[in-house]
Amino acid sequence: MSLLLANLNALAGGLFLITAFGIIATRQVQDCLRFFIFQSIFLAASAFVLGAQPLSWHLIAVGAINLITKPVLIPWVLRKMVREEVYTRREINQIISIPTSLMIALILAVAAYFISVPWLGAVGADGAVRINVPIGLAGVLLGTYTLTVRREAVPQILGILAMENGAFFAGVAIAPDLPVIAELAVAFDVLILAFVVGILTRTVHERTGTTAVGNLAKLREEPRQ
Repeated sequence: MSLLLANLNALAGGLFLITAFGIIATRQVQDCLRFFIFQSIFLAASAFVLGAQPLSWHLIAVGAINLITKPVLIPWVLRKMVREEVYTRREINQIISIPTSLMIALILAVAAYFISVPWLGAVGADGAVRINVPIGLAGVLLGTYTLTVRREAVPQILGILAMENGAFFAGVAIAPDLPVIAELAVAFDVLILAFVVGILTRTVHERTGTTAVGNLAKLREEPRQ
């Protein structure tokens, strides 16, 4: 892998990690969706770079599938399924404040690096693997944290999708010959997940006027007369 491609992959990884922090830092659902779109683009960019030298049509196909599915189809599905007012209003329902969340996210990112270093040393990994695995693991941890602290349905589903992005960011370096059929299956599952959650979120919003997941605990079935 040439020095230029390695630097481009490192740049894509750095921007990928920044978008993971952005999903945590923003207070609006619409901005969370934008950060997810950019994160998915950087994931595809890393796949394209790693597939350029040596030439790997598997990685190029993975990048193309991600570029079509996550930055385009998933936002389109969510916007069609969920009402526009969910994206335009301020999203402030979360367990921990933004500054505290960013500090915790920084600790998680540093922990991901120290956790991955022994693994990489044990297998003698170098090059793109040393870049993608720590950043991918950090993406998984930050996506999990987003899922934990957010109380709105759409940011929570974006946290799940960010976890999947992190896993794939590491996977494109660990398994560059991943069969395209496997990526197609995952992409289809992710689309179905976004579609189902979008329908549920729309239905709950129509009936309760909110998408705050915590409020669902207050719902009770009316007693029969």
